[in-house]
This record gives sequence, C-alpha cells and structure tokens, in this order.
Amino acid sequence: MNNVNCQNPQLVDWWRNAIIYQVYPRSFHDSNGDGIGDLQGIIDHLDYITALGVDAIWLCPLFESPMEDFGYDVTDMYSIDPDFGTLEDFDQLLADAHNLGLKVIIDQVWNHTSDQHPWFLESRQSRDNPKADWYVWADPKEDGSPPNNWLSVFLGKSAWVWAPQREQFYFYDFLEFQPKLNLHNPQVVDAIFKCATFWLERGVDGFRLDAVNFLIHDPKLQDNPPRPEDASPPDGVLSANPIAKQLFHNQICDAQNYQLLQQIRQHVDCYEAITLGEVTLSEDAIAISSDYVTGSERLHLVYNSALFFENPFSATQMRETLERIEHHFPDGGNCWIGGNHDYRRLKSRWTGKDAEGNPYPEEFYHAIAAMLLALPGALCLYQGDELGLTDAEIPDDIPAQQIKDSFGKALYPDIPGRDASRTPMPWQADAANAGFTEAKQPWLPIPEEHIPSAVDLQHKDSNSLLNTWRRLLHWRKQQPALIQGNTKILQTEEPILAFIRDGEQQCLLCLFNWSDVPTHYDLSDYPDIKAFTDSGFTADRQGDTLKLPAYGVFFGELF
Repeated sequence: MNNVNCQNPQLVDWWRNAIIYQVYPRSFHDSNGDGIGDLQGIIDHLDYITALGVDAIWLCPLFESPMEDFGYDVTDMYSIDPDFGTLEDFDQLLADAHNLGLKVIIDQVWNHTSDQHPWFLESRQSRDNPKADWYVWADPKEDGSPPNNWLSVFLGKSAWVWAPQREQFYFYDFLEFQPKLNLHNPQVVDAIFKCATFWLERGVDGFRLDAVNFLIHDPKLQDNPPRPEDASPPDGVLSANPIAKQLFHNQICDAQNYQLLQQIRQHVDCYEAITLGEVTLSEDAIAISSDYVTGSERLHLVYNSALFFENPFSATQMRETLERIEHHFPDGGNCWIGGNHDYRRLKSRWTGKDAEGNPYPEEFYHAIAAMLLALPGALCLYQGDELGLTDAEIPDDIPAQQIKDSFGKALYPDIPGRDASRTPMPWQADAANAGFTEAKQPWLPIPEEHIPSAVDLQHKDSNSLLNTWRRLLHWRKQQPALIQGNTKILQTEEPILAFIRDGEQQCLLCLFNWSDVPTHYDLSDYPDIKAFTDSGFTADRQGDTLKLPAYGVFFGELF
C-alpha cells in the first residue's frame, strides 16, 4: 500500500445524505459528432446538473479500454479513452464542477482488467514472470476440466478460460475478456492504490467501487454449493439467469474482503475522499452490503438491490424494505438506487404496472421522487430517470443486430442485457437525434417514446417530472430533518406508507398513498402539524382527517 501521510485527516460527512447524479458518459451528450457522448458533452451540460440540485456526480468509467464492456474492461487506469476526450478535458470537467459546487466521484474497476491490459499480457506469458501471480490462475483437474464449478455471473457457464501459453486456466467473474485480478497479492493491491493516488491527487472527491463484493475470492478455490430448488435467486438476478443454480458462497463475498476494505478506507481518508461500493448479485444484498460500511474503517457508502423487487409496488413491501434497511444500517451508509446503467430504469421498475395490471400513472412517479428524497441515507439518481425515461424495448427500439452489450448479445433473447437502460439522453424534442449528437446515428438508437420526455419540453412545463425532481431536490436542502434526522417507521395499513424524520431542528411526518384512489389518514395525534405546500404536494385537511389524493404525498412539520 502507498505510504501517504494522513495523520488526523479532516474528514467531512457531506456524503451521508448526498444526492449523487450518475452520468453514463457514452450516452449523456456528444460534443464532437461521432455519435458517442464525451467529457466536453458533460461540461456543456453541467449547468443542467447543477440546476437539478444534486450534491455530486458519479462518472462511469472513462479510462482507456477496447470498449468490449464499455469501459469496465480497462487497459490503462491512468488514461482517458479517446472516445471520451483527454486528461485535459477531465481536468476541465473537475475544475468546472468544483466551481459549481459539485463533488466528482469516478468509477474504479479493481476486480478485473481487460485481457488486453499489459499486466495480463505479461502474466499470461509464463508461470514465472514478474506478474505471473497478478491474476487468478489454476491448473486443470486430472481430466483436463476447469479447476472448480465457478460460473460467470453474467453468462452462467464456466468462469475459467484455458490459456495455452502457460497451460493453466484463468478465472473471470463476468465476461471472458475480463480476467480477475488476484487481490490476495500485495503487489496488486499496491498497484491499484498507486492508481487511486493518481486520481485523488488530481482532486476527485471519491470513488465508486465496481463489484466490491467480488474483490476477494476463496484462495482454496472450493466449489460453490448448488442452490436448493426452493431457494430464491440472488438479489437482483432474474430466475431465468443460469447463475441462479448455484450459491456463490466461495466465489464472492469472502471474509478477507473486509481487510481490503479497511486498507481502501485508510487510503482515501488521507485525501478527504469517499467510497461508494456496489454490492449486488448477492444472496442477501441488504445484509451483506451493511457489513461493508460497518464502523468507520470500511466504506463510506454502499448501494444494493433493496428496491429491485420485481412485483407491483406496495406500501407493505416498501415498509418492510425500509425496516430492513433501518435494522441493518443503524449508523447509516446506505445509498438508495432505483435505476442505473446495469439494471432497469426507475420508470420500468416494479413491473411498470399496479396490482390490477394497469400502467402506473404519471402521479405515481412524482410520488416515487418524493419518497426517495425523504428516505434516510444517500441516493443515486441515474441520468434520464429524472425525465421518466423507460427502458428501451429490444428488439423493437434496439434491433437484435444493434445490441452493443456483450452480456446482452450472449444471452439474447432470454435476457435482453443492459442496452435498454443505456440509450442516449433526449435533450431537444425537435432536433435530430433528440439533440444528443449531430452524427447520422448515435451509438444506440433513441426510442421514439423518449422524445416527448426531452429536457427542453419538460423544462417549459412546471408540472413535469423533471421540474418535480428539481423542486423536491432544492426543497430537501432546506429541511434539516431530511438531511440529518432519524427515522421512525409508522405501522399503517395499505395503501399508506408513513414515517417520521426527526432531527434536532425539525420533525417531519411523511405520508404516501400508493393507490389510484383517494384515502384518508387520521392526524389527531398531531394537532399542531403544519403542512408543507412548497414541496409541490397538497392534500385536503378537514379537522383531524387528511384526505390524500390518488398517489398523493403529504409532508407535515411537527416542530
């Protein structure tokens, strides 16, 4: 590990309840007409991000890569890929964002590299070269088969690839061209920390750590046990995915991971930076992810698949989810996500339909925005979710021959992959390619359904979802209870979700009606409650009875 002088670091806690806007650079805005979003495209729209009222931006990988997995297959951790621009462009983005009061978090991919990375090319040459043990290598069984039964969590087939150069198998967690780094090797840990230092000294405010629960594997390479027939699949995994047939007890989430997390935390604390870990595809992502932020010596924040339930949304399930989060994260550290570049968009979650099979009305998504911003902890808001974009349909919006995602290509049509949530941002409804690019075609098609949701149209509509997010984000900054308050979950019956955010300066009652008909709530326990109308939501109060409209929201100040 790099020796950095970090005595008595002056740490800040802006991150505890931060709203982090996730930017997928390839699809944000193209500034040079090649059909691919880039750094200058982000710079051009920093005013848009700032106007939302978020605290930070998270940039998906920008590093040099063959782009087989669009940046998550790195060949040079120190260089910006030409698709996105230059290091000078990055420095400009960083400076401009800081001048606007935005923190900048960048992706770090430490679980694996591209198979074209110089480290791997050297490691593959022989069993005795200086980097021979920088990746996970193993001899075949006596019959020549792979060393164990571990599966690719993307492809559902053996996660071992034969390398004739050294007559051994190398291991990969995700895709064949992403060999896993051996983080049991202190030299590898030193190498990634050296890279981390490069970006920290440039001034980034933190790292989003890709697949952090995958970093350390069982060094004995023991088989994964089979999944019982009556057991549910891992969190965030569809039952159709072939990986659901195993329990990933030895391949991921190894206990030695915690030692590495402590090293990571110590290192970034020296720079007053923060860490946001991704913990998904686990048996119980809420419980496991909470372990990754326990105390002050592990990660700062972690996101999980808490909201990834694929059934119609209900007050009961949301209450149970919130209760589990409160139980497992007593000291905070949870970061909510509803959609991102690897999963469904927020508007395509929860089947997109209510329990009666009716599509959710627009009011539902305004209420979801209000709820997400009232929950305890941080939140990652994925670009385009503030516009209410849906997942693209494959093959209707993206023909099969135009699928770009390697995961999607490999498992189509059973699993459509991740292109559906990665289509370009629609900026201008009347412009070619919705104002995303001046190229003839963008790197992924823009669904026609997204055009009416373009930024310019929503900007002019005071009742649009975009303006609801803006209004709520700025309103939230003025509510101490939502920034620092504790949470008391109230026991209510369907369709009401109710909780209190209670802080030293303020106490807020938060009510949500998750049905398509008006409902009533008894306020007799809160005779002096003061309704907040500047949140943009109203409800009819008659004495002690509050009438919430369909998908209605009520915020009331108790003191």
